[in-house]
Amino acid sequence: QVQLVESGGGMAQAGGSLRLSCAASGRIFSIDAMAWYRQGPGKQRELVARITSGGSIFYADSVKGRFTISRDNAKNTMYLQMNSLKPEDTAVYYCNTVANNYRYWGQGTQVTVSS
Repeated sequence: QVQLVESGGGMAQAGGSLRLSCAASGRIFSIDAMAWYRQGPGKQRELVARITSGGSIFYADSVKGRFTISRDNAKNTMYLQMNSLKPEDTAVYYCNTVANNYRYWGQGTQVTVSS
């Protein structure tokens, strides 16, 4: 089994910053891409950013230029630096990965941005 634990959520004012972390643990033989998803109030879960094991990166248009995804392969940890936050970034943020050929989700961390 692989566990994903997110941390770093919380409250911020518009224009502020937060940094999320996602640590994968357990019996890990391989990890492919790691990604952040979010689900805002009354909205469907959406892909925010994804980074492959080789470092290829994808961002949703809504966060380009404001969010930065990174990962430390040695620590099986992924980060999301969120700058210039907007109220519409308010959501539960979920970590996602394919490890050992199975897809895993974290429990989610709340990010609330006030105007």
